[in-house]
Amino acid sequence: MSRFAPRPQPPYYAVIFTSQRTEGDHEYGATADRMVELAAQQPGYLGVESTRDASGLGITVSYWRSLDDIAAWRRVLEHTAARNRGRAQWYSHYELRIAKVERAYGWDRADGTRPGDGGA
Repeated sequence: MSRFAPRPQPPYYAVIFTSQRTEGDHEYGATADRMVELAAQQPGYLGVESTRDASGLGITVSYWRSLDDIAAWRRVLEHTAARNRGRAQWYSHYELRIAKVERAYGWDRADGTRPGDGGA
């Protein structure tokens, strides 16, 4: 399974969640997996990419078709409960940004293309 989200035709939206974790798991891993599973069931969900370093700094970017889809995801009760638990227990700080993706392209060595062939 690729760690890269699919790349749909723009425009679409990226929700960029940057967080600093607190010490200990406290069921964080299982809840994070559940949120990815639940988000994937929501209308307008396009994909997710996520990483976390050894210091606990993480960045998760989820992709959505519309701002309405993002707002609907925010209202899902299980997501709201996880968000509240994050504030109370899992994060010492976080930032959330929403950006409109106007252009997207990529490159993969396995494709046999030269760098720069992926679009501009």
